[in-house]
Amino acid sequence: MELTIYYHRDFDGMASAAMLAEALQACGREREVRWSGVNFDRTLEWRDFGMGEHFAVVDFHFHRNAAYWFDHHPTTFLSPEDEALYQPSPTHFFSPQSPSCPPIIMAHAKEHWGWEPEERFNELVHWSNVIDSASFASAKQALFGTDPALRLMRALTTAPDFHFHDRTVHLMRTLPLMQAAADIDIERCYERAVRNRDQALEAFPSTMLERSVTGMLADLRSKKIRRERFAPFYLYPELFYAVTLLPTRAGVHITAASNPWNRPKQPVHLGNLLKGYGGGGHQGVGGCNPPDARTAEAWAREIYATVADVT
Repeated sequence: MELTIYYHRDFDGMASAAMLAEALQACGREREVRWSGVNFDRTLEWRDFGMGEHFAVVDFHFHRNAAYWFDHHPTTFLSPEDEALYQPSPTHFFSPQSPSCPPIIMAHAKEHWGWEPEERFNELVHWSNVIDSASFASAKQALFGTDPALRLMRALTTAPDFHFHDRTVHLMRTLPLMQAAADIDIERCYERAVRNRDQALEAFPSTMLERSVTGMLADLRSKKIRRERFAPFYLYPELFYAVTLLPTRAGVHITAASNPWNRPKQPVHLGNLLKGYGGGGHQGVGGCNPPDARTAEAWAREIYATVADVT
């Protein structure tokens, strides 16, 4: 029976899917493996998700019916009942202390399945840790870095469709990052993303809806405005927090992020905050998908009000 690996559509989630697929087949645990991305909009139907399928979930919410599940998000359990159902096993593991999900899968597959990964998977672990925990040396590296992993990360921002993510998982699984980043489709998206980055930095000040000394709320839903995750902290290094409204294929997404290079003394746990809105995340970043535009605007202002005056 074919196994489907459901992964969160970001660098960390895609690297996790690539690693799990390789480990399962290399160790003979699964014969046929495919993968498909998910996002927070699926949590509205999460209890019934994957009904009748043989599936795995990585870098995303705990699912009681998953044959394999690995995650590191502190907000992974959507209910106390789900948390009570989780038990560490050779096929399920949760480590909220991990900066990303791939190192959890690698260590688990080595210990429980006898996997001997090729060197390229160590590279995936390293860069997943850097990217998902925003452990960049500076905002400049995050925005203008040209390492292969950072080129891939940036190319994902202009993915033309969901098939692009699935194909990139294949590249991550089969090639070193330098070769994956040199793929012609990746390169085209990267070049477009660089142009978008420059436009985003120029246009960002005009998107600001509200601003305090250390917090801001921006609306990036216009199709004419490009999104750049670290633009608030590159342009306004004094900020602690940025809350943004973003367009997605599923509707509107809200992201709340703290400045990795300027942390407040009494930080808000953004993952827990956004979990209250049906989303989740980590200490320093969280996201949610409101059901409609009016709700999105109301929630975004509530979230902003929570972090606007944190010191």
